[in-house]
Amino acid sequence: YFFHHPLLQQFKFYRRVEPDVKYFCDMSYDPFQYMIQNNQTYGFTITLLETPETVTTLWDSVKEFMTKYPQYIANDNALEFISSDGGKTYNMCHFWSNFEIADMDFWRSDAYQTFFEFLDAKGGFYYERWGDAPVHSIAAALFLPKHRLHFFQDIGYQHASYQHCPSSDESLGNSCSCHRWNTIGKFLYLCNRSNIQNPSDYRKQSCLPQYNAMLLNKATPIVNDLSPW
Repeated sequence: YFFHHPLLQQFKFYRRVEPDVKYFCDMSYDPFQYMIQNNQTYGFTITLLETPETVTTLWDSVKEFMTKYPQYIANDNALEFISSDGGKTYNMCHFWSNFEIADMDFWRSDAYQTFFEFLDAKGGFYYERWGDAPVHSIAAALFLPKHRLHFFQDIGYQHASYQHCPSSDESLGNSCSCHRWNTIGKFLYLCNRSNIQNPSDYRKQSCLPQYNAMLLNKATPIVNDLSPW
């Protein structure tokens, strides 16, 4: 409910900044201006799998909501990102919300407010530990057209043991202090690097392949394997 705080009513966008995080790249542009100029609503740097035990009944509640409130489901939505079987089950993919740049008017919208109140009445926030990351991600995937989601590939970021480092050569060198091998898992150094063609963001815990496939309208299977490799 931070977006309802009186001091925030004059603002439209926010950027979430956690303690003890690292940013590795120089920023040559204003990400807020980018979001506005490109009509974007939600931006992220890391997308990975949720722990299934924390959301055991969340998707049942989401399906019930979609049936009751079909008017809130966007055309050309990102359902394929969060479900690999047409909405029957949740594949655990979510945007890691400790970094997010988003339009608060989306959270203030009737769609999200109705969704949150519906979930709150189910009790899963308290009895299962539904987190803001899967809830934000599911809402953004269902209530927004998928072109309103943006992957900030050029922002190097680390929180705890998870990291994103840009993979494009243009973003490395003098502008970034990270290495693109050090992306997603904390045991990255154990892998055989010579056998990996696309090192950045494509680990077992990452959902970026599903996100990219969704943009191309090609759903890919998600294996809910939370082991590092």
